[in-house]
Amino acid sequence: KLSGDTLYNDEKTFILNRLKNSGGLSFNINGQIDLPGINYASGNMAITSNIMYFSSYTIPAGIVKLMLEGNASNPTIDMTFNYEVMAVNETAFSFAVPFESFALGLSLKYLQGLLYLGIDPDSSSANFITTPKEVYGSGRYYLRSGVGGAGYGLDIGLATKEFNGMRFGASLINALGVIKWNSPSFFKDLLAGKDNKMGNSDDIWNLKWDGTALTDSVSVIYSYSIDSLRADNLSSDGKGSIFNSTSEVVYNLDENGKPKPFNVRYPALFRIGGSYKKDDLLISSDLTTGFEDRLYTNSRWRWAIAAELYRFPAMPLRMGFAWEGLDRTELGVGVGFYGGPVMIDIGFAFKNGMWIHSMKGFNVSIGFTMTGFQGRKDNKGPSNSGPSPLPEDSLPSDDQKQNSTNGK
Repeated sequence: KLSGDTLYNDEKTFILNRLKNSGGLSFNINGQIDLPGINYASGNMAITSNIMYFSSYTIPAGIVKLMLEGNASNPTIDMTFNYEVMAVNETAFSFAVPFESFALGLSLKYLQGLLYLGIDPDSSSANFITTPKEVYGSGRYYLRSGVGGAGYGLDIGLATKEFNGMRFGASLINALGVIKWNSPSFFKDLLAGKDNKMGNSDDIWNLKWDGTALTDSVSVIYSYSIDSLRADNLSSDGKGSIFNSTSEVVYNLDENGKPKPFNVRYPALFRIGGSYKKDDLLISSDLTTGFEDRLYTNSRWRWAIAAELYRFPAMPLRMGFAWEGLDRTELGVGVGFYGGPVMIDIGFAFKNGMWIHSMKGFNVSIGFTMTGFQGRKDNKGPSNSGPSPLPEDSLPSDDQKQNSTNGK
């Protein structure tokens, strides 16, 4: 049982500060599926294709603040909810440009938007106003939907050559990344059926709101109002009229009668880190941050450190710890099963806790990778351990080799 009268002030402050720093109470579901047969790597180039799914639902901190502190010191409370769902097919061509002591990597992405539904924060707001005698409030939410979109993204990375077992690197994921929804796309034409129009009976699939199909030309406006909720009318016969809500599907067309496209920023991540390898042990650490509190990104810095043991080549063992503030810690363990061309990785992490009895949630990850049908070959010979092959300009020519031999 948790209520304002069972907590001390410092406990209330801790909970409210935690929710305030997090932007509210958030529920996130993220997923990634690698498309089989499309992901391929050779040398310093790779082609990857993944289906990405992101969803986020945030309850405003004002609701908890009202529960814990009441309305005496909170006359106006922000009650704006946040909701966003997005599915994208991300196809990337990656390559590395080698230099003498480091390599620069780039990933050029094509972002095929599959599905989007979200509350537009610039056009939505809600409040709850309290006075000593009554409470009232109102809210208006503008929901945008999109089926089929297109955009481009860019990842940039830099890694140093290994020296004394150490290597350092930095990357900016989705340095450029914007998806334009409700623009012409192959995926939307595929779902629209034979007539190439969304919102009718021959659609293979479409979004629906209260039984109405959400096409690329409509949006939803949901409004509500709380009219003077007082002690004397709380149990009256007319109490049903205190709370009123309406939702309407509105057309979102330009002056030419065509659907208005809208752009959604693909969240970006910045990461910097390093690693140290000695014999069968690899230790790595990095710092990560996003630029906004949205979907899978968070504007807070996150520090992580992990160790991987290769004592048994067919079954590497892993353990890691992440810290994002006293209220956000994570301990993870993992194991791999490698045999021939098949690589299976399994990981489990305790969210906001160090063990089963103290965790507030958990993450489970399963990865399956197939290399080549000839199997993986361990390179036991000497090498110049680096992020990529050395450039030809840095290698000695045949004449230089001959002169070096004559000089001995």
